[in-house]
Amino acid sequence: MWQRTLDTTHLTLRTTLLLRSFLFSPPPSSSYYSSFTFRTITTLSQSHSHSFLPLSPTTKLTQQHVSFTTPHFRSSIIRCVSSFSTLDWNDAVSCSEVDADVTHDGTLDQDAKPSIPVRAFFFSTSVDLKSLVEQNKPNFVTPSSRMTNYVVLKFGNLCDSKGPGTSFSNGTNGCYMVVFQYGSIVLFNVSEHEVDGYLKIVREHASGLLPEMRKDEYEVREKPALSTWMQGGLDYIMLQYLDVDGIRTIGSVLGQSIALDYYGRQVDGMVAEFTDINREMEATGKFKMQRKKLFQLVGKANSNLADVILKLGLFERSDIAWKDAKYGQIWEYLRDEFELTQRFASLDFKLKFVEHNIRFLQEILQNRKSDFLEWLIIALIGAEILLSLYDIVQRSAMNL
Repeated sequence: MWQRTLDTTHLTLRTTLLLRSFLFSPPPSSSYYSSFTFRTITTLSQSHSHSFLPLSPTTKLTQQHVSFTTPHFRSSIIRCVSSFSTLDWNDAVSCSEVDADVTHDGTLDQDAKPSIPVRAFFFSTSVDLKSLVEQNKPNFVTPSSRMTNYVVLKFGNLCDSKGPGTSFSNGTNGCYMVVFQYGSIVLFNVSEHEVDGYLKIVREHASGLLPEMRKDEYEVREKPALSTWMQGGLDYIMLQYLDVDGIRTIGSVLGQSIALDYYGRQVDGMVAEFTDINREMEATGKFKMQRKKLFQLVGKANSNLADVILKLGLFERSDIAWKDAKYGQIWEYLRDEFELTQRFASLDFKLKFVEHNIRFLQEILQNRKSDFLEWLIIALIGAEILLSLYDIVQRSAMNL
């Protein structure tokens, strides 16, 4: 027991000295010393039975014998030495698993995972899905749920095989496009220079084109060795694998998010317009808005609210998320990530402000109209009285 303790202390001291020599020694040009050092470290990690064989004086390492030819080798040795404290002295140290996560420049390869770019667009308020599918039947992906407000199209032969996401969807290199009836389009694994071509396919079947297109970007990463089904990150989500149901789930949330951003800006414009009206009334004490303009604002506010609730289906859970808890987890995470509930609450609050102003201005217009009718009635009654007096005077003159 005491012998093993002394041997362990001896090993720790020599390992510390070796590590310090590795860190502060300049790299020479010869590769022979590198292989010699690696064999020495491996020998240190191996022991026979419960005893440790000390190093021979002939194998004394000086600073000139300890060298590294590449940063990759330096990182491997340091990580092997640092792992001695967690190993039993009867086990040999293996660096094969250590080297698997190290790149050629000596850094940990933590981000070298297949990356799938996701781009969401909103440039129209309606898309004819039926005609879109009829024209792109070879690319149509059969739906797996009862949702009818979107379609999925796959264009496997239109992408660059050397682009990002080569391991996307179990090794295939396909490009997917999710098109929603309310106007959102979500592209998966489509490079930047190919976006216009895909949007052109949908634009032929779209109506209510917007003067300015809204767009957003996201990222999906695949990691089969991930300990959990999914893991969130900054502007990306990491999954064990991405399939068509995952594309539908992610696309539904991103499509709602980009559309909600458009309607939010529409409501912001109405809020700004009513703010200017209130400031003008504060300064002049007069209200100059025409009744037609007010009715237009009423119709715009009501249509925006109806589109958000009915067309976007903001409060309808995806059928895929209902059936499978894995996709339900993605759906809930992305809704929380894009703050759909909070953004709708903000939109609803702004619409209530618009509604309050509309009701107030309607009352002003109604009172103005009532005043006009009252004065008109007074004028007619006065005219009738004058005619009656004229008639009386004329009859009196004739009797005389």
